Amino acid sequence: MALLSRRVHPDDWKPVGVEALEANALKVVRSVDNQSVIAGPGAGKTELLAQRAAYLLQTGTSPAPRRILAISFKRDAATNLAARVHQRCHRNHAGRFDSMTFDAFAKGLIDRFGQALPERWRPRPDYEIFNPYDPMYRGQFFADFLSQQVGSPPSSVGTYADIQAIATKTFERRYLVGSPLPLDGWMNPSPAQWAADRFWQLSLHEGKKCVLSFPMIGRLAELLLRVNPMARDALRLTYSHLFMDEFQDTTQIQYDLVRRIFLGTDTVITAVGDNKQQIMRWAMAMDDPFGAFDADFAGKRTPLFNNYRSSPELVRIQHVLAQALDSHAVEPISKTAGTIAGDSCAIWDFSSPEVEAEYLAAFVATEMKTHDLHPRDFVLLVRQKAADYAAVLEPAFYAVGIPLRNEAGKVGAVMLQELLAEKASELVITILRLSMTKRAGRYWTECQEALATLRGITPDDEATQSRLARELDIYTINFSKAHPAPPMSKAAAHAIVDDIIAFVGRDQLIAVHLPYSKGSWLEKVLDAVALHLFAAAANGSDWLTVLDAYEGVHAIPLMTIHKSKGLEYHSVIFVGLDDGAWWSFANDQIEATAGFFVAFTRAKQRVVFTYCRHRGTRHKIATLYSLLKKAGVQILPIA
Repeated sequence: MALLSRRVHPDDWKPVGVEALEANALKVVRSVDNQSVIAGPGAGKTELLAQRAAYLLQTGTSPAPRRILAISFKRDAATNLAARVHQRCHRNHAGRFDSMTFDAFAKGLIDRFGQALPERWRPRPDYEIFNPYDPMYRGQFFADFLSQQVGSPPSSVGTYADIQAIATKTFERRYLVGSPLPLDGWMNPSPAQWAADRFWQLSLHEGKKCVLSFPMIGRLAELLLRVNPMARDALRLTYSHLFMDEFQDTTQIQYDLVRRIFLGTDTVITAVGDNKQQIMRWAMAMDDPFGAFDADFAGKRTPLFNNYRSSPELVRIQHVLAQALDSHAVEPISKTAGTIAGDSCAIWDFSSPEVEAEYLAAFVATEMKTHDLHPRDFVLLVRQKAADYAAVLEPAFYAVGIPLRNEAGKVGAVMLQELLAEKASELVITILRLSMTKRAGRYWTECQEALATLRGITPDDEATQSRLARELDIYTINFSKAHPAPPMSKAAAHAIVDDIIAFVGRDQLIAVHLPYSKGSWLEKVLDAVALHLFAAAANGSDWLTVLDAYEGVHAIPLMTIHKSKGLEYHSVIFVGLDDGAWWSFANDQIEATAGFFVAFTRAKQRVVFTYCRHRGTRHKIATLYSLLKKAGVQILPIA
């Protein structure tokens, strides 16, 4: 249907681009109250929020010039939601929808208003972002700080022994960012509070560089809005509605920031997620964010019952797993037909990793032919150490003519899966697609809209839009002539990327996409784009082949459970259901079982688990095997 730019009466509004929504979903779409929506796997969370955005914008329930803010835990979730809203809404309406991560939202506040913070908490304008869990620190970042850098506290606080007694695993969560920052610092601090304050002051003021982690930025943002009510009120006036996606992974830091801005206002909040898919507790996710939200914001709890992703047999098995996480879980209704013969789920036992790799490669090749599937219809999931599995699996898949790509690997300083979701990467590839494709209507539209956004050109400014179209046309024609073949050197790849970014406008890119505004992240991303483009060109003689290789169009993806969140595949093959991969299972069985649930629920038609005794026993994860047995899943010896 045509996307409407005019206002529609609420009673006349109908879902856009879909035949219908389930009753509870339609209730949420039209709601005027704060809602906490429990949406299980395949329930259509992204579609729900996109339809709600369409309803609010098209009916004027979110009146111009007010906007809708959507904040997500993961960058790809924010990107996917923005794309879906653009599909469901006329661009005049979609232009009033802001979709970003919690981290980007908090960082944007600090970048715009951070110099209004009290001196004690004020970062330098050129602050840089660091990740204390980067592999370079070997998991010892806070342990090294407490043992080597913090020193001894004043006698009025405690002793060096008191500092050494602080549990390093909980130092960040409990003390560094565990609660809103005290305006004047901690009064009569405990040894742990004194150590936390020392970390803050070293990071903000006493080092050669000012460095902050995203959780620290979140705490500074909350303090900023506490001491600067004008900035807080501006946000309240700007946003009529707030969407919070993947709400089960919300941290206390993020929740406190939302409370600071929107509690007691007329902004209507829709929080969507699934408490059975909480796999970020290690990253400080709250134990029960839905309960807190319902209590603070009078949220009305609304469950969604339909599953539009998985076959009836997979939904039946999913429900057994779901009940282990929530005894009150209601069995969803599958809205998808089963399309395969044989078992929808099984555990395959192998004698060695090599035999396993050969069998899986042959299986995928056969399934592709039988069901007319593509490599991206499959995923190989692992718990951790994806590179170790890839070393054995990749040759076997290559032997049957299917490239396998480790999307958990790094290109330069950027993880491959994250690189593909980066705005700079998307822009470069879209412009390359437009330049090198004969019939490139879709890429033309994407480029035109992206450049208009970067340059602040409104949809109704037809004269400027027309000039932009001519400029884009001239550039792509000249570019295709200047670069008829893919880059044969790293220098050539870097030159191509630099040329495109110069055309796009580096300053505009930084201004619109805030993560690029501080530190060297944009340079790292652009370097990774060039490196990955050069690597893709190694096996292709023409641009179409190279661009397909860049995006992994014809490669089967290998990734970790955490990186599969929000994705879906015809068949999921989980490699390594053993104690070796799940060595930490006993430390937090709830989160580990939730991770297992997430892995299972990515599948539309089939789930295969593999076991190989060379990698470990299956005693520690007997609970998982018991759940599968309860669901009727069999263990099949293969070879």
